[in-house]
Amino acid sequence: MKVFHEAPLCIFDYVQQVTDGDYALVHLFEQSDQYFQKFQDSIAKGREVILDNSIFELGEAFDHDRYYHWIMRLQPQWYIIPDVLEDCQGTINSMDNWFSKYSVPSHIKSIGVVQGKQYKEIKECYKSINNRVDKVAISFDYSYFIKPDSKNKYKDYMSGRQSLIDQLYFDHVINFKKPHHLLGCSLPQEFKHYQRNQYSFIDTVDTSNPVVAGLNGVVYNIDGLETKNPTKLVDYMFIDVVTGSNLMKIGYNIGRFKEFCKCTG
Repeated sequence: MKVFHEAPLCIFDYVQQVTDGDYALVHLFEQSDQYFQKFQDSIAKGREVILDNSIFELGEAFDHDRYYHWIMRLQPQWYIIPDVLEDCQGTINSMDNWFSKYSVPSHIKSIGVVQGKQYKEIKECYKSINNRVDKVAISFDYSYFIKPDSKNKYKDYMSGRQSLIDQLYFDHVINFKKPHHLLGCSLPQEFKHYQRNQYSFIDTVDTSNPVVAGLNGVVYNIDGLETKNPTKLVDYMFIDVVTGSNLMKIGYNIGRFKEFCKCTG
């Protein structure tokens, strides 16, 4: 499982040294030339880059015409097709519209996100997009994961995605010949589950979790975390400096995160 961690620009190069690839948020390209340049440099170095449509940050996918512009300009290895949060049919329609309107070169591979309000819809969405994309992505925070009597929504998100992937597996929905991407995470210990079950179809994961924790002075314990800071990484993207103490915490957290992904933690 290859790990991609988003990080503030001021420590981008440091975090890049300890990650497997780089994860870009397209809307930030229009806010910062320096941000875009970082990913151009990544491409030039031969690093794997995933370009995201920024739906998590914006609430809806970035403007399609502008997104296509940036895909063609950056030429990343991967891009996430515009989707609609928790809307199976809306996501399918968005994919239909995307493929009918835009022609992305075949060397830039597509990622389709499964969406839905319940398992049945997510399963339907998976089956619909599976043969149309190069990689399937599964998010960490579908709202139906949260239990009615929830005492810790972050644990609900963690167990919810674990159960979702297990169910897709046991229902023979998972396409084992296709790589999968896990979008974000709530708690880092989630990923031990996939390694223990030998879910080799999970190819990549992106998350700012160990970075945001470290920025807030939080160090992973031996079991991971009990909760998480709700602040999104994008809110830290253009800070001027990270203290040496917090940088050490970030480095430690990233190391522990990798151990969870390898099931050695």
